Amino acid sequence: MDFEVSDDRRMLSDTLTRWLASDYPIDHRNKVAYTEPYHDPQKWAELAELGALMALADEAHGGFGGRGYDVMTVFDALGRGLCPEPVLPALMAVRVLSAAGEDLEALVSGATRYAVGIGELAAPYTLDGIETEATPSGDEWRVTGRKSVVYGGIGADRILVAAKHGGTLGVYEVDGTRARITGFGMIDGGPAAEVFLEGTPARQVMGDGTAALQDALDWGALALCAEAVGAMDVTKDTLLDYLKQRKQFGKRIGDFQVLQHRTVDLAIEIEQARSITILAASRMGEVDQSRTASMAKNLIGRAARLVSEETIQMHGGIAMTWEYPVSHYAKRLVMLDGQLGDTDYHLERVMAEHMAA
Repeated sequence: MDFEVSDDRRMLSDTLTRWLASDYPIDHRNKVAYTEPYHDPQKWAELAELGALMALADEAHGGFGGRGYDVMTVFDALGRGLCPEPVLPALMAVRVLSAAGEDLEALVSGATRYAVGIGELAAPYTLDGIETEATPSGDEWRVTGRKSVVYGGIGADRILVAAKHGGTLGVYEVDGTRARITGFGMIDGGPAAEVFLEGTPARQVMGDGTAALQDALDWGALALCAEAVGAMDVTKDTLLDYLKQRKQFGKRIGDFQVLQHRTVDLAIEIEQARSITILAASRMGEVDQSRTASMAKNLIGRAARLVSEETIQMHGGIAMTWEYPVSHYAKRLVMLDGQLGDTDYHLERVMAEHMAA
């Protein structure tokens, strides 16, 4: 496996990191992430201008990336900046529309915002059990059902909806202005929505979209893993800086051996998380893509929770305050586990595939 970062990806990472640090500082992030529309539309346009969305698609579909390492580069930087912009649904839409042979120009330029509605109350993570239905109506389709926790759903121009017709699960594009949308901010910031469809007009994108939807979920899991690695790196660095400065009993608390050991344990966990994310990125597009993505999501979920909990404990009360960045990073790290399948769900997926083999 080649661990060398290409010059293009290094340049993209540096550009995004500098922009987030200068134009999207933590105080601005906290201001926009928890108030409607739960992100900054102007910053979304700037993010698109920097090429972040184009890095998610390959050259054949108007981008300049589209590989696992490109996605990892973008979301690692977003995790470091704790950025709430709805890039995750854009990535998932890229995967679905690419599989359908659709034009991605409006998506990767940031001109049209997409969301992807897959999860439902009875089937939050899996494609099995989806109850939303699509029925033909003349030259168009009508979709009826409810999609839950649609990331980026509030304010989306287009929503790609997973719905069944007969025994087939397809993908249907709904105009965001024609669906009944209840938007909300996630507890860790960022936009999401409940999408209610009641005979809503739609365009069929794919008659059989099962493979494309699972592919989108796999790539979404990879993106969340990379975001978590970036956020864990910043959290660890903040902790190290605090241990070097905070004094107790007349000496720096970083000199206490027990805290040194606990910090080393966190560093090891983060490096393991980084390694399995790199492995998952290298296997996107291969036969074991889903299995490796689930392995990574399971490990990342456990590591991220440990890093957040240990960091708060070693900081003490200050890490629970709104003004201190660690509290927001810790909250995001814990909540990342619940997106697109938690540790238990992905463990069960890996076990089921192993048993089937």
